[in-house]
Amino acid sequence: MVRCGEVEVDEDDEYAKLVRRMNPPRVVIDNEACDSATVIRVDRVKKHGILLEAVQVLVDLDLIVTKAYISSDGNWFMDVFNVTDQDGSKLVDKETMDHIQECLASEDDLVPGATTGHSPPLEDEPTTTIELTGADRPGLLSEVCAVLASQSCNIVKAEVWTHVKRAAAVVQVTDEATGLAVRDAARLSMVQELLGNVMQGQGDGLVARTNANTGVVHAERRLHRLMMLDDDGDGEAGYGTSAKAGTVVVMDCAEKGYTVVILRCRDRPKLLFDTLCALAVLHYVVFHGTVDAEGRTNEAYQEYYIRHVDGHRVRSDADRARLARCLEAAVERRACHGLELEVRTEDRVGLLSEITRVFRENSLSIIRAAISTKDGTAEDTFYVSDAYGNPVDGRTMDAVGEQLGHAVLRVKKRDVPWAKKPRPDGGAVSVLGSLLKGSLQGFNLIRSYS
Repeated sequence: MVRCGEVEVDEDDEYAKLVRRMNPPRVVIDNEACDSATVIRVDRVKKHGILLEAVQVLVDLDLIVTKAYISSDGNWFMDVFNVTDQDGSKLVDKETMDHIQECLASEDDLVPGATTGHSPPLEDEPTTTIELTGADRPGLLSEVCAVLASQSCNIVKAEVWTHVKRAAAVVQVTDEATGLAVRDAARLSMVQELLGNVMQGQGDGLVARTNANTGVVHAERRLHRLMMLDDDGDGEAGYGTSAKAGTVVVMDCAEKGYTVVILRCRDRPKLLFDTLCALAVLHYVVFHGTVDAEGRTNEAYQEYYIRHVDGHRVRSDADRARLARCLEAAVERRACHGLELEVRTEDRVGLLSEITRVFRENSLSIIRAAISTKDGTAEDTFYVSDAYGNPVDGRTMDAVGEQLGHAVLRVKKRDVPWAKKPRPDGGAVSVLGSLLKGSLQGFNLIRSYS
């Protein structure tokens, strides 16, 4: 049962199916309407979670959303996305545009596992997915890799995030002997038990969790959900707050029955996807919104008019504070902290265990990691600091290069501070006026659909 405006609609009832049949989705991909971006217009019957699904389709193609206009009040979903490729150019590849058209116009879920990031297991699924959360510490990923190697599990793909003393990972493994998913229940139970021991903190009050399945998983959506299980937003941020992630303001729009969320921070890839994931995990629905990251200042502006899935605005100061805190955390988790290292070499069993062991022995702490294997080649990216969170010095990198091989290891960029410094005292109040000025365009957007 999904609330659309003030009417509850069962997406599976016959009337809803009839409405969808009579109003097929319309997707227009336009390279003429804007000088700097390809404009994608989506016009279709609304269904729960459609906005996040649509944005996931775009970011999974490594596209950059520079602007978006969102309206999904009532029973209709009308969105406009301005997108470019990673080089800032319009889309020209016909295969990419056809894929976007096919996905966004789908009558079914636009992406597998649309609701939670999980899809049902398949009989011939080639990998087993293991999800982990627990207390972060130097050498944690190395220990995880060592456990999997000892149990003859080969890591073929993984995403690892850390934030505020928490670590979460989504790891896809195969049986070393067969190259297929691990299906033996007793063996999986043993793997989970061993990994649970590794992920458990040292009296820090943080709970370790492990889960294994053979369904298709969208790693980034699952990571957001896993990190928020223990509310990894740090500090005592309020609902008008200026943090290192940027500025988040949460306030009421009683006239229209919405809660207004305004976020300003430095722009980066997948920022829109990350904030929408946070809202989805907290069970908030976006009815209207404006996203703008086209300016030359490299600042992103996001404004949403939301309600909880129960149809109400955010009800309490505590809920407003948590919403702001979780949005800040969603922005920060993927920020480019640390030294970016790329490892590219022929894949082999135990390779990742060896790489992470070398990092651990040289006192490197992994902040974030993306592990993948393509056509027999390992393509791994790590963001690292020293064991105390400080930049890595040159002598350490020389030692790591000697052990792994300089042809295998590439330093992609030095530390670049992504987040802005906190504003002076009173900064949360001083920015509120400018945020409210920006919000006027959002109120006008609502009126245009009223």
